[in-house]
Amino acid sequence: MTRALRLGVNIDHVATVRNARGGAYPDPVRAAALAAEAGADGITAHLREDRRHITDDDIARLSDTLTIPLNLEMAATEEMLAIALRHRPHAACIVPEKREERTTEGGIDAAGQFERLCPMVAALREAGTRVSLFIEPDARQIDAALRLGAPVVELHTGLYCELDGARRADELRRLADAAALAAKNGIEVHAGHGLTYDNVAPIAAIPQVVELNIGHFLIGEAIFVGLADSIARMRAAMDAAR
Repeated sequence: MTRALRLGVNIDHVATVRNARGGAYPDPVRAAALAAEAGADGITAHLREDRRHITDDDIARLSDTLTIPLNLEMAATEEMLAIALRHRPHAACIVPEKREERTTEGGIDAAGQFERLCPMVAALREAGTRVSLFIEPDARQIDAALRLGAPVVELHTGLYCELDGARRADELRRLADAAALAAKNGIEVHAGHGLTYDNVAPIAAIPQVVELNIGHFLIGEAIFVGLADSIARMRAAMDAAR
């Protein structure tokens, strides 16, 4: 029997709303606690170089108060490595980052940045943090993750979400093939980016995928139905696909 999917809830955009006014509300740490109560298996937070949403204080408070695992999304920089090593989150997902982008677009080039990533992955693993690489569904990137010793990859589903018809079907096959290849090589497979109630089922149905990380859509839906109901409906859609 296919095992149930874990759901990681990204709370970055609660912080985006807070920062729009420069105050303390809404508090992403409170959102994380509510998500945990609603059944989230983990909390994801991306501490960006420009601190456009999540802040250093948010990470410190999440580290101190969360009762479920924290997945710190981070760029491959010395600054972010030092922060991760200080807080030692359950997981650290290394992602590409550009100042001009609105959100993380595309996967990190693990193959092209192998020499840069190698000591970072080693340092995080030595600190007891589970390392994940946010990558495109590509055999070359999976091979790089394997050689780097990363125990987890998160497959970028953004292109799948943007396409439709035959092109979406082609991208779904590419994701499924990448998931199968990674799992065959002993790498745990996660997926995320752009997932909604309407497009999550085919990704959730890929048997090798064990975790989905979803944020912007869930926070947006929470404006209308509340965070608990937003998460519950996504959980139901994921479970139905299995």
